[in-house]
Amino acid sequence: MDFLALAESRYTTKKYNPNEKISEEKINQLSEVLRLSPSSINSQPWKFSIISDEKLKNELASVSFFNEPKIRDASHLVVFSAIDDVEKFEQQIKQNLPEGAVGYFNQFIKPKPEAEIKAWFGHQVYLSLGFFLSACAALGIDSTPMEGIKTEEYDKILNIEGYTTLFAVAIGYRAAEDANQPSVKPKTRLALENVVELV
Repeated sequence: MDFLALAESRYTTKKYNPNEKISEEKINQLSEVLRLSPSSINSQPWKFSIISDEKLKNELASVSFFNEPKIRDASHLVVFSAIDDVEKFEQQIKQNLPEGAVGYFNQFIKPKPEAEIKAWFGHQVYLSLGFFLSACAALGIDSTPMEGIKTEEYDKILNIEGYTTLFAVAIGYRAAEDANQPSVKPKTRLALENVVELV
């Protein structure tokens, strides 16, 4: 399937089949996709938690508002977190990035207020989301990106020091009766001429 066909068929899954699990091989592939995600200056200010343990998944589901049933029934839950410690980030890039990339950060990002620096970290994590959703579609895996979660509770449950939860993605395989799939509910988008301008 070409990429355009994947874009046409991919959708946000509303109901999962709890009896169908993603193979370890595919989870390993998705892990590598996340590692290879793009970010400005290759900054990589992130951490990804791929959760299959049912007890932990259910605990996170309980602090996820209306997304609870999706998380409970999905095969896995992937939590996307951004680094929350500017000093830790600076140490990371000094150890792993070339001088030019570090210089860019020091010149253009570091002088900004801390809230803006952390917002920049978050932007990089959102770049990885698009990459990840596309990879799921390519592997035949259904997905549900979710901001409707209690991020502070996620931080407590996962106990990830130096990072903060931004959003999560339930992944698995759709239930046959999922009413949101394109074969039941055709995908709608704004007209091409309203969103793309060829100059």
